[in-house]
Amino acid sequence: MTLRVVRSAEDWLREAAGEPAIAAIGNFDGLHRGHQQILARVTERAHSTGRRSVVTTFDPHPTRVLRAESAPPLIVTIEQRLALFEAAGVDAALVLPFTPEFARLSPQDFAARILVETLHASDVFVGENFRFGHRQQGDAATLAELGARLGFAVDIVPSVRLRGHVVSSTLVRQAVAAGRVEFAARMLGRPFSLSGKIRPGEGQGRKLVVPTLNLAWEQELVPGRGVYATEAAIADGRYQAATNVGIRPTFDGARLTIESHLLDFSSELTEGLLEVRFCKRLRPEKKFASPAELREQVLRDIDRARTFFARLSRARLRSRPRSG
Repeated sequence: MTLRVVRSAEDWLREAAGEPAIAAIGNFDGLHRGHQQILARVTERAHSTGRRSVVTTFDPHPTRVLRAESAPPLIVTIEQRLALFEAAGVDAALVLPFTPEFARLSPQDFAARILVETLHASDVFVGENFRFGHRQQGDAATLAELGARLGFAVDIVPSVRLRGHVVSSTLVRQAVAAGRVEFAARMLGRPFSLSGKIRPGEGQGRKLVVPTLNLAWEQELVPGRGVYATEAAIADGRYQAATNVGIRPTFDGARLTIESHLLDFSSELTEGLLEVRFCKRLRPEKKFASPAELREQVLRDIDRARTFFARLSRARLRSRPRSG
């Protein structure tokens, strides 16, 4: 099923022609497990009622408009967010332009204009920490009160907790930035990943250390500097890899790079698409006395990556249900 994307309230009115919707509202950056729980409720209700499920989200992220100087790095791009909606089985996405004028809507005006007049929503699903309206004056309870008055039901979906923490986009960002990619994966329900195009490197790695693929990534959020066991997806398949995120201090680098050495891969690629999925941090970045010393460490990193994936494979085999 292809997600229908509509990028204004006016276009939605022309598109839906007054058809009632089952709606979710939120920024959904990263689409972590808490977000996934909301969308699962939305699609389930849509299927049971025969109505269309729609996610209402915003572009740019509201923090870019309200407090640009402190806006956090986004976990995914808007296009990646839409792809995640589609994978979750949502029928449509209404992407509202978030402008200063839009930010001044009161909770009452937002509910009336967007949920009633635009979406004709019969049911609205939000997380329990949902905030909306001018200066975030409205919360989930406010929305429920407005729904009772304006004629739509509100379902407040409980937060997902992990290790005593409420799963949130903020917590995912903190974990990724600290290099805690395993914890981030548990919150996301999948490995944190970066994607983009392969770009030619300077060639020092291939000559002096090991061959790598250099990623020109699209996302804003990047894992903390260090070496990781990763999975690299390219045109011909997926490979286990060891990936360095850093500035290459041994070569007096200053620009952040993401370089992946694909295990058991011998082709030389200088273009194409690349996705890197971060599975485990192996060590922090370090400056070495010489390229030879760095190469010795990189070979140890590669061995550690192989060991990690071998253990992961055995664990997956043990967790499979036995037949018979």
